[in-house]
Amino acid sequence: MLPKDTLKDRVAIITGGGTGLGRAMALEFVRLGAKVVVASRKLENLQQTVREIEKLGGRALAVPTDVREPAQVENLVAVAKERFGKIDILVNNAAGNFICRAEDLSVNGWRAVVGIVLDGTFYCSRAVGKEMIAQGTGGNILNIIATYAWTGGPGTIHSACAKAGVLAMTQTLAVEWAQYKIRVNAIAPGPVDTEGAAQALWPSPEAKKLVEQTVPLGRFGQPIEIAHAAAYLVSDYASFITGATLVIDGGQWLGHGHYLGTLERFTSERSRP
Repeated sequence: MLPKDTLKDRVAIITGGGTGLGRAMALEFVRLGAKVVVASRKLENLQQTVREIEKLGGRALAVPTDVREPAQVENLVAVAKERFGKIDILVNNAAGNFICRAEDLSVNGWRAVVGIVLDGTFYCSRAVGKEMIAQGTGGNILNIIATYAWTGGPGTIHSACAKAGVLAMTQTLAVEWAQYKIRVNAIAPGPVDTEGAAQALWPSPEAKKLVEQTVPLGRFGQPIEIAHAAAYLVSDYASFITGATLVIDGGQWLGHGHYLGTLERFTSERSRP
């Protein structure tokens, strides 16, 4: 566990910060001394996260933001700077996903996921990156992707393609912005038992059990495990790491497990006499 002053006086923006991994990262960053701006489309979720942070004695701000809209992203950055004076960290965690065969995926379904994951990550990175460059003190950008960015993701073609784009973005910006002392890295979580992931990817106890069986370590990840890794990567302890992706999946990707296969197996078993 990192020392409590690891992120002292740092200011972090976390998209998708109202629930799941985003909330866990926000709470951990605050525990380590950071001030946090959480953003997502649902204000009520953000307010709940802010209340939890304030109970811990931390400082946080909720800014409702649709990352698919560049103007809203620019507002997020402006409000964060106005409130806390600077921006040191950006976590691009906002995402959308659901299981669907490629031939059944609608244009709107494709656009929704790619818009949040790929476009939103770029809009946020560009806006915050420009601010970090102007500040002249460097910074850290952390992108949340998935292992199917390089293995492919049957049943999640929209998300897999978007995450692959974010992987390329991570590596590209790491090189382009190194001269400004901006580090850009990524985390690729495996199955983590959050409410959003459960509804989208393992919507029943039986499906959850089958997904768990694809993980060599035999269990789901916990949000705090992702939060610990995120805190390390945006801290000075990782000062010589950029353009890297840290996989936290219990070894799942080594077996190339994917959600479509899991659900097909679940469906097949349910249909047996």
